[in-house]
Amino acid sequence: MDKEHLTWTQVEDLSIRLADRLPRNFDVLVVITRGGMVPACIISERLNLRNILVAAVMFYTGQARTLERPIFLQFPSDPLLNGKRILVVDDVWDSGRTIKAVKERIVEAGGEPLVAVLHYKPGKSRYPDDRPEFFVDETDAWIVYPWDAGDEDEQQPELPLDTA
Repeated sequence: MDKEHLTWTQVEDLSIRLADRLPRNFDVLVVITRGGMVPACIISERLNLRNILVAAVMFYTGQARTLERPIFLQFPSDPLLNGKRILVVDDVWDSGRTIKAVKERIVEAGGEPLVAVLHYKPGKSRYPDDRPEFFVDETDAWIVYPWDAGDEDEQQPELPLDTA
């Protein structure tokens, strides 16, 4: 499997390039933790977005097994999302499960989400008819972001998704 190691400077460049592609009329930015935090900070500064909310979503257990449904560890309340145009930021769209779960929950709350990621992996996505509205790079490589580099040997390997 190809691995692509990114530097902080490369992440900053990708985040700025992504921000420059985005419309300027969002009411709220929802960052998906933890990978989306650095890009979201750069994008929020570039777009002058101060209303930043957090979506913490877990799809894996301690035993590195994929859960059937996501567990939302933290999510904005419906009144914060209702009637809002929302920019959802994450680092990567891999299988798409996390981002799709966040989008669905935002729509259920009455918000209008648009997704922005640094990397989109069409070959890994479980949603061939859907993709992020905004992304910088299309790849199928294993991306090692600088915040992950120290944990590379301890990172969970890419797991086959449970189909049960």
